[in-house]
Amino acid sequence: MQGTTVRRVGLVLAMTTLTGVTACTSQDSSDSPGRDDRAARGRALAALRSAERATDSARSARVESTTTMGSLMSMTADGTLGWSEGITGTLTIRYTGGTVADTMRRLGTTSMEARYLPEAYYARLGEKFAEQTGGKRWIRYAYEDLDALAGGSGAHLGDQMRSTTPNQSVKLLLSSGDVRKVGEETVRGRTATHWSGTVAAADVTDAALRKQLAEAGVTTETVDIWVDRRNLLIKKVEKARTTTGRLTQTAHYADYGAPVRAERPPASDTGDFEDLVRKQSVAP
Repeated sequence: MQGTTVRRVGLVLAMTTLTGVTACTSQDSSDSPGRDDRAARGRALAALRSAERATDSARSARVESTTTMGSLMSMTADGTLGWSEGITGTLTIRYTGGTVADTMRRLGTTSMEARYLPEAYYARLGEKFAEQTGGKRWIRYAYEDLDALAGGSGAHLGDQMRSTTPNQSVKLLLSSGDVRKVGEETVRGRTATHWSGTVAAADVTDAALRKQLAEAGVTTETVDIWVDRRNLLIKKVEKARTTTGRLTQTAHYADYGAPVRAERPPASDTGDFEDLVRKQSVAP
């Protein structure tokens, strides 16, 4: 395997591991404004701010998500994540379709374990990939080293991996000009309020979120979320057209406050991504 291949696979893993945690969305809205819009919007924003605070304060949750991104990939992710001091925790990511799944299949596996720690995240691949990395089964991605990935967008990947939390979807809805209450629904046996709204990227006040949308080529988006009676986000559905194709993600959140574990893999079984690329690049 040539160094360029190692680098390409590593970049794909960095991007798709981030996608397993969060995404951005898009849809058209046909609602027309009415006289009570201002009051309704005020009530909606108050409810969403409560949800944003409650979800952020919960500090951890069990996450299950499914993501499709054009012909690039489809994947599932599940595990427990915490966000008291940046993202920590462990996800199992399975690639179920698209060119990423084809690439992973050639490497002998279509799934991997991702561990998020304060200074880096670690991806565990199969034995076939380890043959190309001196027997190392784990790859370490230091967040500060992501600056070098994909040109200028690498720094953004690092920022997003450090700061992404489930309440990002709620923050996006707070920027929506047409956020609305859809109604009361049942999600996996729990009563929840369904909220929806279209968001223009230019109107997003959070700088990191606005930058994420711009780099993905998203100009308009819609977020649908379901909030339970404790003001906790329990489901989101996101859809968008991005530079890599149509994006759809559904995520469920449960067991808020659950214990989070993310142990560093053994140093003897771990290779640093940048070191692996350099070694492959100079190999005869």
